[in-house]
Amino acid sequence: MNIKPSDRVENIKEYYFSTKLKEVAAMKAAGHDVISLGIGGPDKPPHKNVICTMTEALNKPDNHGYQPHVGLPELRESFSKWYKKWYDVELDPKTEIQPLIGSKEGVTHISLAFLNPGDGVLVPNPGYPTYSSISSLVGAEIFHYDLTDDNGWQPDFDALEKLPLDKIKLMWLNYPHMPTGASAKIDTFEKAIAFGKKHDIVIVNDNPYSFILNDTPMSILQIPGAKEIAIEMNSLSKSHNMPGWRVGMAASNPTFISWILKVKSNIDSGQFKPLMLAAAKALEADKNWYEEVNALYTSRRIVAEKIMTAIGCDFDPSQSGLFLWGRIKDPSISSEMLADKLLKEAKIFLTPGFIFGSNGERYIRISLCATKERMDEALSRIKSLKL
Repeated sequence: MNIKPSDRVENIKEYYFSTKLKEVAAMKAAGHDVISLGIGGPDKPPHKNVICTMTEALNKPDNHGYQPHVGLPELRESFSKWYKKWYDVELDPKTEIQPLIGSKEGVTHISLAFLNPGDGVLVPNPGYPTYSSISSLVGAEIFHYDLTDDNGWQPDFDALEKLPLDKIKLMWLNYPHMPTGASAKIDTFEKAIAFGKKHDIVIVNDNPYSFILNDTPMSILQIPGAKEIAIEMNSLSKSHNMPGWRVGMAASNPTFISWILKVKSNIDSGQFKPLMLAAAKALEADKNWYEEVNALYTSRRIVAEKIMTAIGCDFDPSQSGLFLWGRIKDPSISSEMLADKLLKEAKIFLTPGFIFGSNGERYIRISLCATKERMDEALSRIKSLKL
């Protein structure tokens, strides 16, 4: 047989964590106690009221059918109130919000809605690998733009002006930034909106980390006129301990949202009604919820910093988000070498920075999504290695 996959499949690799977690699973099956500090998946449950809402809705016989692709009015209303309360951004729940089955799926919907084959897309380096892989899947031409420690991991818009901007249609931003933990800045958002309007480039800010170890949640939609050219995605995965629930959203002007809906309505069949009702309840969380979540991550972050020091890395203590990003001091050791050594010899899974782009090659990322006890155990194992 001479059957081959499509060119788009040939041009991408399986997601790094998909392949690496198979390796970790095999090690566990062989009896090894692997401590995973790689994935950014919150390990605690959502608020008890969220679970109660889901349970009650599950028991109603009329809640199990197909739901509208635009999501429940209750969910869109809750997203609108959430944005007003925490970001001081006004969003019309009927026309300016589109619920998503997670923001990762939103990357696909937005790429399909705005990019034709051959169109240019600006992708941060380092940055979330999905921006590149989905851009490849839709046949776009990727232009990586550099983020560096020297510039606070913020875009250099003077450098961007030198690119062939006439063919670029979309730019991915992600602040607070993953993997570096760089905070959102009003100045960056203002420059991005001005840049997008000047060159007719859609600016998309992926914003799932703004409540984690961050005192001032920010949205690019706070910038006057931002909705004319910008889209923001947000998610309940990190902020509300709901990664497996797959609840996200996109917010923008009604025209952009209608284009995203055209794509989405042809790909999925909407979300489960009890889940949407529970998500709406989650968005009602008060300040105490976020403080409790961050108190937990603060205690873990202290241990993560000790781990980072023990493996020979420097780090910026002002980082926010669900990870700690550290620079490897020894120039003879690559991020992949260090991560593989720790997995093989200490049975600790950390994320090598190279997977986020060439500018991540000298870095390691530690997730805060493990108990303090497991992180203490990881630190003990590392110290015994005498790296």
